Amino acid sequence: MKKEIDKLAWLYIRDGKLLSARSKNKDLFYIPGGKREKGESDEQALVREIQEEISVDLIPSTIKYAATFKAQADGKNNGTMVKLTCYYADFQGNISPDAEIEEIGFIGYQDKHLCSLGSIQAMDWLKSKGLLT
Repeated sequence: MKKEIDKLAWLYIRDGKLLSARSKNKDLFYIPGGKREKGESDEQALVREIQEEISVDLIPSTIKYAATFKAQADGKNNGTMVKLTCYYADFQGNISPDAEIEEIGFIGYQDKHLCSLGSIQAMDWLKSKGLLT
């Protein structure tokens, strides 16, 4: 049986680059977000995860569905897939790494090899929409 990790992700683009985060003891960057807790809606989970990871508050009324991507999960057994349900949203506060996050940065399309497979799929999609440079 194939395992699927259900994650929510926040797409935030500045100057044609995608906000990405790298966890402590990991090599690859990924789109900020995470897994929902029991009973949480997509919006509730996304707001909580982004607050925990990068210290900003997403504005719930601005959260808008973007797209969903599926890819092999990094560091997991072959066949373990991650499903990234991606949203756009405005935020308040200053972006800074928190909790398990070692580093955050804005990654351009030419550096997508630094990212997880799920993030690369999202970057390919964003590039096709003219949103990444």
